[in-house]
Amino acid sequence: MPPEQAELGSLTRPPATGILEPQSFSFSVLNRKLDNLRGSGVREARAGRALGLGERWSCLGSFWLLRGLESPKGCVAFLLRQPGSLALSCTFRRLPRAVPPVCSLRDPPSCPALPSGPCKIQQEMEGDPTLRLRVFDLNCWAIRYLSKRRQERIRLIGDMLRQEDFDLVLLQEVWSERDYSDLKVKLGGCYPFSHYFRSGVIGSGLCVFSRFPILDTLLYQYSLNGYPYMLQHGDWFCGKSVGLVIIRISGIIFNIYVTHLHAEYCREKDAYLPHRLVQAWELAQFIRHTSKAADVVLLGGDLNMHPEDVGIRLLRGWTGLRDAFAEATHFEGCEDGCTLVPNNCFTDKSELLPFPLGIRIDYILYKAISSFMVKCEELKTTTGAAPGMDVPFSDHEAVMATLHIQRQGQAAGATLTTAEPMLGDVVTEARTEVAVGLRAAQRQRYSSGRMALLALLLLLLQAVAALGALAGLDAGQPFPKLSFCLLAFLAIGILLLATGLHLFHTMEVKMLHSTEEQMRMVLRTLQECPSDG
Repeated sequence: MPPEQAELGSLTRPPATGILEPQSFSFSVLNRKLDNLRGSGVREARAGRALGLGERWSCLGSFWLLRGLESPKGCVAFLLRQPGSLALSCTFRRLPRAVPPVCSLRDPPSCPALPSGPCKIQQEMEGDPTLRLRVFDLNCWAIRYLSKRRQERIRLIGDMLRQEDFDLVLLQEVWSERDYSDLKVKLGGCYPFSHYFRSGVIGSGLCVFSRFPILDTLLYQYSLNGYPYMLQHGDWFCGKSVGLVIIRISGIIFNIYVTHLHAEYCREKDAYLPHRLVQAWELAQFIRHTSKAADVVLLGGDLNMHPEDVGIRLLRGWTGLRDAFAEATHFEGCEDGCTLVPNNCFTDKSELLPFPLGIRIDYILYKAISSFMVKCEELKTTTGAAPGMDVPFSDHEAVMATLHIQRQGQAAGATLTTAEPMLGDVVTEARTEVAVGLRAAQRQRYSSGRMALLALLLLLLQAVAALGALAGLDAGQPFPKLSFCLLAFLAIGILLLATGLHLFHTMEVKMLHSTEEQMRMVLRTLQECPSDG
């Protein structure tokens, strides 16, 4: 048993949960033991009040970190953690005396380790508690066997994340679970909590790394995601989804969403626009209905939509999410915040000919729901090759946001009428596009059904001809058996293919029709809201 643990009392090996509760101590005894800890090589030791229980404290470098939290029952819980080991929690009795100063998640060097005198962080937290959160988002373009220099780039991404001081990492297109496992091992000391979302044939490609414990997760797979016969695109096999992780930091509940919507491929003739709009709508509905208990909502991912597209306007308007790029006090990176730029060696230059500066399709969006206020202090993007290398991290540029979360006097909540001034027009525009896709799906369902019917009739004719031959009713030269069998196999193949397409387009029609109906009801609600007020 390390001497640092022994100084806190008679501790035994942690159970599977990693939680211990030794005997109670007074603050005077506690301070002496903290002094002993510092004398035995522990660099940081913190005691004091914070926002609430349930918070995990990370370590600084290779040293242990000890800090305190005040429980609703008046006790002070202390957490002790060593890199690569489980967290130990110790509960101490709080006596009726002055409480030691408070230190936030990111204590400045000037903040005293222990007792005496109020520090600046304490004054801020006693008035309007402020939390600083750094978020990293990247589409990694890690398709096994297809993406260029995939393993090298995954190693570069892991090295960069280990060096940087992010709190949350949201990744897309990590299609290989082996790549995720490699990242998890490499980042385990800095980001001890992670989750990989599995869906579809080859996976969703979504994963999250966090410095703070993940309380719960949820995955929702979009009902429409391209066409199975569009093999050159392959979106249908990916199982595009939205993943949700719930974390708690300083007593604040965060709903973190990560997603990847269907790609555009051709802007002039965008055959996937109705599907992407359905995905945007389902994403907005998923966020609205799962974030009611959260204090702060954060969404990151490759939305494959330009900032002025109807899909992103629908998503922001219906959820009230704010764009970190538009709200950032300071920005540094590619011009106009573009995340798909022509000077990236992995980018298809022909797709960006109409956009010489590039396009912005990767986002970090956020909002506060309860009595909190969120501001984007800084937003950055990567700019081409990784530092000291001749290869970029991905064909996309990463997005890095620094958010400030602060408690305010009254709850902040957006209503249907205030979430977006022109929300009704946006929903109408989206509904129109969905209706266009619905009519196209109905035509495809009709065509595939007719093809299946013709194949079935051909099989019936062949069956009649075969029965006639068996009965000796065939006159003249009989039909060649080989040609007869090939024609039968062809008819069976067409029947199976057409039936499958008919079933797929039937489901597509149902999903598009359901989305259109939901949008119609929302429009009616938006029209009734002003009269109700």
